Amino acid sequence: MKTGFFGGKFMPFHKGHLHCIEVAAKICDKVYVILFDSPEQRPLEHGTQIDGLLTVAAREIQIKESIKKFPNVEYRYLNTDACVDEDGKEDWDKETPLVLELIGNKFTYVFSSEPSYDAYFKRAYPWATHIIVDEKRISVPISGTEIRSMSLEEALKWI
Repeated sequence: MKTGFFGGKFMPFHKGHLHCIEVAAKICDKVYVILFDSPEQRPLEHGTQIDGLLTVAAREIQIKESIKKFPNVEYRYLNTDACVDEDGKEDWDKETPLVLELIGNKFTYVFSSEPSYDAYFKRAYPWATHIIVDEKRISVPISGTEIRSMSLEEALKWI
């Protein structure tokens, strides 16, 4: 059985994320979509025109609604407050055991759109293959950073 996971903050969850899930769902028998969230350390939820889309509740709704059409995709939430260092930097190595506790270590693939994550994934999940989806953002030309700088009306076109 081929299993994969796709994790992120999804600030906000958008069409690019959905595209990655679609690819993963075609490759895998089961896919876990994991929302990594650090409520105590979440500075991005304040001061944008789309703050309402960045709350945990809003992102959970966006993800859960989007994955309904994929019977082989499951949603999981992971609080990562304990993985943030005193200086505010995220320590992904602290997240690794939390992921393994949440979904086990039987996954075959880790999905992302970022080649820069490759070294971490090889260290954290050496048995899993990192599949990079739409690295150049050709299929869905958008990023969460871009969406957070948009007006709500513009942003809703990508969500």
